[in-house]
Amino acid sequence: MNNYILEMKGIYKTFGGIVALNHVDFFLRRGEIHALVGENGAGKSTLMKVLSGAYKQDSGEIIFEGEKLSIRNPSDSLKKGISVIYQEFMLAPDLSVAENIFIDKLAEKRSIINWKKVNTSAKELLSSLGFSDINPEEKVANLSVAYQQVVEICKCLSRNSKILVFDEPTAVLTVAESEKLFSIIDQLKNNNVSIIYISHRLEEIFRLADRISVFKDGVNISTTEKNNISIDELVLLMVGREISQMFPEHNHQIGEEVLKVNNFSISKNQKPINFSVKRGEILGFSGLVGSGRTEIMRAIFGADSFNDGEVYINGKKHKYISPRESIKQGIGMLPEDRKQQGLLLEQSIQINTSLPVIDKFTKFFVIDKKLEKKEVVSTLAKFNTKYRDTDNNVSTLSGGNQQKVSLSKWILSDCECLILDEPTRGVDVGAKTEIYKIIEDLAQSGLAIILISSEMAEIIGMCDRVLVMREGQIAGELTSEISEEKIIKLAMGV
Repeated sequence: MNNYILEMKGIYKTFGGIVALNHVDFFLRRGEIHALVGENGAGKSTLMKVLSGAYKQDSGEIIFEGEKLSIRNPSDSLKKGISVIYQEFMLAPDLSVAENIFIDKLAEKRSIINWKKVNTSAKELLSSLGFSDINPEEKVANLSVAYQQVVEICKCLSRNSKILVFDEPTAVLTVAESEKLFSIIDQLKNNNVSIIYISHRLEEIFRLADRISVFKDGVNISTTEKNNISIDELVLLMVGREISQMFPEHNHQIGEEVLKVNNFSISKNQKPINFSVKRGEILGFSGLVGSGRTEIMRAIFGADSFNDGEVYINGKKHKYISPRESIKQGIGMLPEDRKQQGLLLEQSIQINTSLPVIDKFTKFFVIDKKLEKKEVVSTLAKFNTKYRDTDNNVSTLSGGNQQKVSLSKWILSDCECLILDEPTRGVDVGAKTEIYKIIEDLAQSGLAIILISSEMAEIIGMCDRVLVMREGQIAGELTSEISEEKIIKLAMGV
């Protein structure tokens, strides 16, 4: 008996002469978790859009449960039991949880909706996944991101989905929320649902997957059992280099103090923190999610309010702490959520890059577009940013190139201290390597860098010194022989 629930054979897809999928073969077993990995643009998401009906392949065939399918649109795919859960949820925020879960079936074949039955059925679905605490009558907009994801999963299950595709599902989740999601995925697998899992986070891949397919340049170059491959071997297949080669050599020279924070606290109950960062230094901030790293940095930058404390820049007290004043004083901040806080997605690459320093190009209230474009193009080139035209919306770029635009705007602003909050979140392994090189180059040029990261390898591979936070306080400092074990012990208070 054929154990494959899905067979995609010779899938070929082009966009304007560019080959996105080059005769791809992909096979999914019943009740397995099959991970797709590869750099941005490798073809993973394009293949899933063909499967979901968002795109139509130029050639090739799709066989589902032994039957050849002609998927013309997403509705065809959903009817067969194939559902995709994207990073941006397909939910109606002003409707209730129950309404979202059964949105396809409300008032089916009748004019009156049985709300008691709808809410009871939603409650049963939520409870089956271990989330009986979610009120089916609650408006979706009032739920946390993690709970909204549970609603999205329940919506798929209400359609009797046999295949679930997860596309970067943990990009907006905390560590604890991610673990809950993993438990749900394990449960779905036990219920014989087939899972396709796309992620740049390799630790997740090795936590969940039964098999792994590696995509490169629109081709499925390898499919293997998880137990037959190591992380190093997987990275080598994806980008042609080992993990040890991802981080650049440290050639930066550490100079005088740029930023000093004295007795700083964001609430009355918090013990004040003190630290400084020097010119050419990469100072790491580590700790568990919720330890207060982001909150402290946002307050120092002026994005959020604080309780007490002082900030000094090049020895001078920073009197009026606000984003505008911080930029004037030479402080830049790359936020952890680039889509919500770091970029204007529906504005051009040029506007996103020049926005913090638009005054540079303005005379008598008129922007010199020619000069602006020249400076933007020059700055983006330093980072090897890939784009068609600076007039294109930044939303058209890959995650890695969006992050390069976010970095470029601070370089254009001539900042002296740059706070980077999760700078490689949601980008592929190849783009990570490029961003690490950019950070090292910035340190070499004399910038003081503060690097916040949840990835131990990133902290260890990039930082000269590490401050570990726990419950809003600095639990300890590591200056030599920085190791995962030492960081975890400080973060957990061991």
